[in-house]
Amino acid sequence: MLVIIAPAKTLDFKPVSKVKEYSLPELIHDAEKLVKILRKMSRKDLASRMNISADLADVNYERFQNWQLPFTPGIAKQAVLAFHGEVYTGLDAASLPNKVLAQAQKRLRILSGLYGVLKPLDLILPYRLEMGTKLSIGKKKDLYEFWGDKITKNIQEAVGQSGSPVLINLASQEYFKSIHIKNPNIEIVNPAFKDMKNGKYKIISIYAKKARGLMTRFILENNILNPNDLQAFDWEGYCFNPRLSKPENPVFTRG
Repeated sequence: MLVIIAPAKTLDFKPVSKVKEYSLPELIHDAEKLVKILRKMSRKDLASRMNISADLADVNYERFQNWQLPFTPGIAKQAVLAFHGEVYTGLDAASLPNKVLAQAQKRLRILSGLYGVLKPLDLILPYRLEMGTKLSIGKKKDLYEFWGDKITKNIQEAVGQSGSPVLINLASQEYFKSIHIKNPNIEIVNPAFKDMKNGKYKIISIYAKKARGLMTRFILENNILNPNDLQAFDWEGYCFNPRLSKPENPVFTRG
């Protein structure tokens, strides 16, 4: 079973002494091609293309100027420890035992606009590049076309090495759109998390993001290989709701 999650916009590059192990992104040279294009863009162009403020454009302009290979632990950080959004608050990777983090190298992938696919302990440099960014690369009109089937092939190979032919999609729609799996032997499961609001169960983004991280941790800690075992997930008040669920779309509700 392989879990996929999305990256976060916010980053934390404070040093972490606990985890010494690291790996390198498999699609790093494709990332380098993107950086060469982004490095030529002005601050104003970055702000417009990425729909960010002038201050954020300044930050990311400098990031792209300073981005260089090879990556080393002194200047880069493991992806699962560097991302710092709601998903990663729920996952809380820094508190996972090193043994579980090591196993996560086969069980978890992070999708990325810049790096394509990341293993948890892959080193990354600070960046911001969302998959939905309208960035032309040669004849490719955007990042989805740039990555083509490379992300899909990488994910399919990772599923094959994960222990069971199941892909648990805990990524956002923006990132899941980069995958086009047509292999009938791979089962794709899309968990959803809903909270009670105004008398109805609804997906509330900030809570759903954290719940995706919580479920990722639940899968890793319990070494889950069978998607039916996800029904036992009951963290922070969520519970499996059979009435709202389908086999490929288990729904967990709270409130």
